[in-house]
Amino acid sequence: MGANSGKQSGSEGKASSSISSDLSSSTDQTSTKAPKNAATSEDSDVSMRTLSTPSPALILPRSSPALFNGSSTSSSSFTAETVAMVHSPPPAGLTHPQRCLRQPRDQQGAPIDILPDHAFLQIFAHLPTNQLCRCARVCRRWYNLAWDPRLWRTVRLTGDVLHVDRALRVLTRRLCQDTPNVCLTLETVVVSGCRRLTDRGMYTVAQCCPELRRLEMAGCYNVSNEAVFEVVSRCPNLEHLDVSGCSKVTCISLTREASIKLSPLHGQQISIRFLDMTDCFALEDEGLHTIAAHCTQLTHLYLRRCVRLTDEGLRFLVIYCPSIRELSVSDCRFVSDFGLREIAKLEGHLRYLSIAHCGRITDVGVRYIAKYCVRLRYLNARGCEGLTDHGIEHLAKSCSKLKSLDIGKCPLVSDAGLELLALNCFNLKRLSVKACESITGRGLQVVAANCFDLQLLNVQDCDVPLEALRFVKRHCKRCVIEHTNPAFF
Repeated sequence: MGANSGKQSGSEGKASSSISSDLSSSTDQTSTKAPKNAATSEDSDVSMRTLSTPSPALILPRSSPALFNGSSTSSSSFTAETVAMVHSPPPAGLTHPQRCLRQPRDQQGAPIDILPDHAFLQIFAHLPTNQLCRCARVCRRWYNLAWDPRLWRTVRLTGDVLHVDRALRVLTRRLCQDTPNVCLTLETVVVSGCRRLTDRGMYTVAQCCPELRRLEMAGCYNVSNEAVFEVVSRCPNLEHLDVSGCSKVTCISLTREASIKLSPLHGQQISIRFLDMTDCFALEDEGLHTIAAHCTQLTHLYLRRCVRLTDEGLRFLVIYCPSIRELSVSDCRFVSDFGLREIAKLEGHLRYLSIAHCGRITDVGVRYIAKYCVRLRYLNARGCEGLTDHGIEHLAKSCSKLKSLDIGKCPLVSDAGLELLALNCFNLKRLSVKACESITGRGLQVVAANCFDLQLLNVQDCDVPLEALRFVKRHCKRCVIEHTNPAFF
């Protein structure tokens, strides 16, 4: 397809020559052969700048219709090399792709051609990045419409074998055509799961996208602190950052040295409000201290499985980020009741808290949360084996607006705790008591009789009689019951 478009555009005479950039995404062990019109050296990147209207598109192996973006594709489905082409716009006379034979006049048009431009833009707005690139190869009109700046506020790239660094370079250069060196329209970049992404790709984004507001690169374990520094220092409007699974990221700051505890230079602050650092195993209290000092506007922070964090890191977090609404420290085994005492200082701001599998937390810590965080809506305390009915009592009496509670695998919670919960938290919609050995049908019946808006109830691995499940279903007709009783359906 790329070779055909090159021949067609070559026939235009004075039209722009076809230039291609090989963005091979095959593995290092696979031998590849570049297409005839594909440049084989890095010098092709320089020559791209002279092209008036280049357009990247994906040449896919015939045996596997993998996507350049928009849907995930496993590496095993690739049987050939994946190449991205940069080519000139289609000739003006080309109205349909791969149309080489002359058609009768009554068959030359297509019903879709009568649609106005704004209708095409509405359709194109729902297409992923790879499909937009393909539409740009249909005809000259579609080419111009597909590259309308209003359609390029978001770029999504997926795939384990995609050479995402080069793909980002090609796309940003095309989007920077009207405003040299900067892309003022691009606000969202999603490259989650692109394991070949490196710091070079992030440098490209940082240099070309000053208006970036959302960046997701979950699972890109080759990205380091240096790349994150470039992004946050060059993209002042960045509000949403997902680096979950980026094991090399240990700090987010406006200083290159992550180990230096410095306040932001000249009063500068990072505007990030949403930060997901799940599975950043190397994150320590010192790094969290630096993050908190630079990202004082944080409202959503997820630190799941950051196993090196302790109560000291949470103390720094509360000092610098008093506006946090959602916080997760699930599976942080060193977090204890002292850490919850610090978190309780967030008071009325806190709405969501996950402390699942934090084995050092007991009723004492939950009592701090219940006393000061009275606007709490969601609490996940699954696996906190030190939690008992006393902790549930404090929670029920103080956090009456609680809507979701997970106390699964808390063996010391019994029917007494559920009864106190049901008599105080009438707005409860989701409740999980999975594998709670002390829960019986009596407590569940009290919950069903008082919490009419209950939508989800998890009683898996609980010794609950069939009559109690039927009672719940009778009183909470919209409730989905997750259970392990084969007699109930």
